[in-house]
Amino acid sequence: MKGSAGRKPAGTAGEKVEGPPGPSVPVSSPAPESHTDSNLSHVLHEADDDVESSPSSEELDHDAFAERLFSHLTLEEDQPKQPQALDSLDLAGIAACIKSGKARNIILMCGAGISVSAGIPDFRTPGTGLYDNLQKYNLPDPTAVFEIGFFRKNPHPFYMLAKELYPGNFKPTTAHYFIRLLEKKGLLLRCFTQNIDSLEREAGVSSDKIVAAHGNFDGAHCIDCKGAVATENVKTAVLKAGQPLHCSRCGGLVKPDIVFFGENLPSRFFKRSQEDYPKCDLLIVTGTSLVVHPFAGLIDAVSNETPRVLINREVAGEADARLRKLGFNKGFIFGEDSWRDVLHLGDCDASIRRLCQLLDWEDELDALISPTAGSHKL
Repeated sequence: MKGSAGRKPAGTAGEKVEGPPGPSVPVSSPAPESHTDSNLSHVLHEADDDVESSPSSEELDHDAFAERLFSHLTLEEDQPKQPQALDSLDLAGIAACIKSGKARNIILMCGAGISVSAGIPDFRTPGTGLYDNLQKYNLPDPTAVFEIGFFRKNPHPFYMLAKELYPGNFKPTTAHYFIRLLEKKGLLLRCFTQNIDSLEREAGVSSDKIVAAHGNFDGAHCIDCKGAVATENVKTAVLKAGQPLHCSRCGGLVKPDIVFFGENLPSRFFKRSQEDYPKCDLLIVTGTSLVVHPFAGLIDAVSNETPRVLINREVAGEADARLRKLGFNKGFIFGEDSWRDVLHLGDCDASIRRLCQLLDWEDELDALISPTAGSHKL
């Protein structure tokens, strides 16, 4: 898998049922390379040339080097102040933005945290996380269950895990129904999810509105001949015995379309991210540790004026304060320096419900959840 749940370089798949990983292919951000980034690369290249041409590294004038470096950087205090994008940097400010009609192309970025209340473990929580629970399969390493090389040698652990996680075993959570509510109101541009549990679809979100960054169980292919395999055949093999399915054409192993470490992310992930993020006027990020790339980097693909909110149990994706002083503003900027980023720490479902209360949408949310209120494993 990748790094957000994940681990591996960008491009490979990663977290939860925030899905496993895939290769590391950076997403082309719609935004052009920053002046600061290009200048830094230029300066460092110049520095290398200077070192090579100088008699020795000890003779390098470090003060001159520092002066040259900083002359090419736009320091934080030199950057123009951004106008406030929200009335207030809290959930009330987000609700006011939506109510005002300013947010009509909302993108959600979701991770394993939104499915925890459904009974699906996230990847990393000590003691209860998926990787800890995989120890019972006697793996050489917990992440091996999502490594294509290990799968070729021993597909049984993955098929046993797939039996536990297969769609239909769990009900959507409040957070999943909120995504459906946004679509119903015509405000959802897209939901980018790291999760492989397909609970967005179970909640009624249209397939076109979902981008499963790390794949899911909606399709399956032979890992050798790449031929498509009917999902019903995979479901039968997984649910009846948890036994690996082999291709009827070549005899190769069949794998659901979940991205493993060493595999490319779906092409739709790159296409939709490049087309959707420039249109986004509100970014809601929830239930993710934002450590798996390229998914995590998408928070910087929206414009500088677009409000962003992180609804999470812990802080994630925050910009490095030291690098910010040098003009690098990749990541969330929370606190007094923020002009558009909101941090709301807490349970995903409770926080989403609070946002719906502020929007006067709670009754509509409950109407979607009913009669399945109180999501849990069947």
